[in-house]
Amino acid sequence: VGFLTTFAILLHEIPHEVGDFAILLRAGFDHSSAARMQLYTALVGVLGACFALCAQSPKGTENSSSWILPFTAGGFIYIALVNVVPDLLQESSLRHSLLQILLIFCGVGTMALLSAIVE
Repeated sequence: VGFLTTFAILLHEIPHEVGDFAILLRAGFDHSSAARMQLYTALVGVLGACFALCAQSPKGTENSSSWILPFTAGGFIYIALVNVVPDLLQESSLRHSLLQILLIFCGVGTMALLSAIVE
C-alpha cells in the first residue's frame, strides 16, 4: 500500500511541479531562480512532513489532528480563493460567477460534512 501510494503521489506531483515551474518562468523568473524556488517549496513540504511525523504520537494524535486538519483545509480554501476571485472580478457573465461561487460553497460544505461524519 505504501509503495502504491508513493507511486500515485509521484504521478501527481511530477506534472504539478512542471506546471509550477512553467508558471514561475511566465512570471519572469529565469530558469535557475525558478528551479531554486521549486526546491525551496519542496524543502518546506519535507519539513512539514517531518513536523507532522514528530507531532503524531499515540497520545497526541487526537490533539494534533484537531488543529492540523482545519489549518490545512483553510490553506486549500485560501489557495482556491486566491486563484478564483481575481477571475470572478474580471468575469462578465453573472451566471458563470454565481456558479463558481456556488461551487466554492459546495466544496466548503463537503469538508464540513466530512468533518461531521468523522467526528
